[in-house]
Amino acid sequence: MEKNWNKGLSIIAIVLSVSAISMGIFIMAKDAPRNSEAQYRELVKENYQTFAAPFPDKVTFCGQEVPIDNILVREALDMELNLIMYNHSKTYLILKKAERYFPEIESILKTQNIPDDIKYLAVAESGLANLVSPAKAEGFWQFVLPTAKEYGLDEFEGWDERYDLEKSTIAACQYLRKKKAIFNDWALACASYNSGETGVKNRMKEQGCNNYWELYTNSETSRYVYRIIAYKLIMENPQQYGYYFRAKDTYQPIPVSELIIDSSINDLYAFAKYLDIPYKHLRNLNPVIRGSKIVNKKNKELKLYIPTKDGLSWENLTRDIKDEPVRLRIKE
Repeated sequence: MEKNWNKGLSIIAIVLSVSAISMGIFIMAKDAPRNSEAQYRELVKENYQTFAAPFPDKVTFCGQEVPIDNILVREALDMELNLIMYNHSKTYLILKKAERYFPEIESILKTQNIPDDIKYLAVAESGLANLVSPAKAEGFWQFVLPTAKEYGLDEFEGWDERYDLEKSTIAACQYLRKKKAIFNDWALACASYNSGETGVKNRMKEQGCNNYWELYTNSETSRYVYRIIAYKLIMENPQQYGYYFRAKDTYQPIPVSELIIDSSINDLYAFAKYLDIPYKHLRNLNPVIRGSKIVNKKNKELKLYIPTKDGLSWENLTRDIKDEPVRLRIKE
């Protein structure tokens, strides 16, 4: 009984000490700006620190070495590294979402014989989100509609395959493979993805330039490939850049069943009820749906995804995941 009492007193003493320390810090933070400039500066020094982004000794992109011994190349990449490293909320969300979407993207890139590093182009384009740009480029890979249709992505009322991850990734592979054949260089192929083949060709011809690293062009395209590479460096080794998380913190792939339809659906609200799933689940799992009905005049076979039983249960998705910190998959 005496031991328990002494133990209780010790716990109370610790709690009171922690509270006193916390109150002291609070009072210091509150009063320092008014009463002590030196005290305030010391508080800032102890509690707020910023570090330069780690810069590797060697950088490769799509199997080609990046000439970081060139000061302009080095500083351009360093700028993107620091901007992404300190954009904490966006970068954290990208790291979480990569665990859900990268496996499918990686598989398609491999099947299409496209370098694995190209997955970071999708990150630079959209942050792995189904965005709509001011130029009306849409989806993970940010296709404008004419280019999307040129590369086989269909669009009709209530349906837009720019939002189909599988099909849009294949279309991006086809586009980049074609540009790689033209420029014989992956960095220039990526630059053309950003500003178009003609623009890149014209700038190269004007300047007598044959590579991306020496090309002088508009600000967005000048930064574009460096941003892709910066995402690669940070996402391959997030802990080196200050990002720590556990496997269970990431967004895992959602188990789904495939459903093929070959007709129009005039009321997707009623369709969701027929499937016995919330309409929100139907829309979130199928961003390719762009309205409350699908007008499939050509009776094209369309693939929809519906959650498996308990497929949206967080506990089921994470039950086999350990609490240990993780790094995203690294390609050797």
